[in-house]
Amino acid sequence: MAASNLLLALLFAAVCVGAISGGAAAANTVLDDVCGSLGGYYVTPVACHSALCHDPSSPCAAARDAPALAALAARLAAANATAARDSVAAAAAGEADAAKQAGLRACLQLYTGAAAALEWAAGSAAAGRLPGAREVLDAARYVPSGCEGVAAGAAVPAENGGFDAMATVAHAVLASLSKGY
Repeated sequence: MAASNLLLALLFAAVCVGAISGGAAAANTVLDDVCGSLGGYYVTPVACHSALCHDPSSPCAAARDAPALAALAARLAAANATAARDSVAAAAAGEADAAKQAGLRACLQLYTGAAAALEWAAGSAAAGRLPGAREVLDAARYVPSGCEGVAAGAAVPAENGGFDAMATVAHAVLASLSKGY
């Protein structure tokens, strides 16, 4: 009896919600569909939305299809790598300790290479060549930990962590959409 009352209450609630919302469920966007499928890459839908749509004026929610979203993710990863590179360069220039400055310069080399490779990956993704871009993003995910490893005890700028999050999401998006992965 209690189970049938609970079922009846749930059914009534579902009917009421449907009536209030006009009976139509909100259509998922490409962003919702892609972000909702990244659990196998340890990326939650919230983390995906946050990384790709951090700016309300971003074109992320209006992406016309999954390849356009993949290209956006790759462009954002490239932009984040460039910002991290620039912040590491500023930190290296301001570091007085020679060993720490050398460590930050090594980190700067990692980001300089990654930024160039990610620019290529963004162009590749925009052209629909996702497998190659996916592999570049896979490698780029290791730049932040490599930077931490070579920094010789120097404080690595916060953009290193920001890039880590963006690279993880961008790789997950491209890996989920490209064939053969």
